[in-house]
Amino acid sequence: MNITMPLNHTVPITAFNRGKAGQIFSSVKQSGMTVVMKNNEAECVLLSPQRYNDLMERIENAELLAVAHERLRNFDPETSSTVSFEEICAKEKINLSTSVDDVEIL
Repeated sequence: MNITMPLNHTVPITAFNRGKAGQIFSSVKQSGMTVVMKNNEAECVLLSPQRYNDLMERIENAELLAVAHERLRNFDPETSSTVSFEEICAKEKINLSTSVDDVEIL
């Protein structure tokens, strides 16, 4: 997505009042998003479910990256102890060769 995409996908709010909601939603489904304009200003943004999920995933990944970055910034190998992934799996008796289909999540 480039930054000018919202400028190419706008619709006036009066289009909803004129019974064009179905067309607008079809356009949103195809383009991923549309900006609804009211009095020549952006009033809201309509997103397709896929676009919304993609954005939420990006936000979650950015938050996780920030947490990881903060932890690494504060990590001192001289004073901090670490446990490898393999050590945790062994301690918790997790078999890494088990397929996901064999795992039951409660």
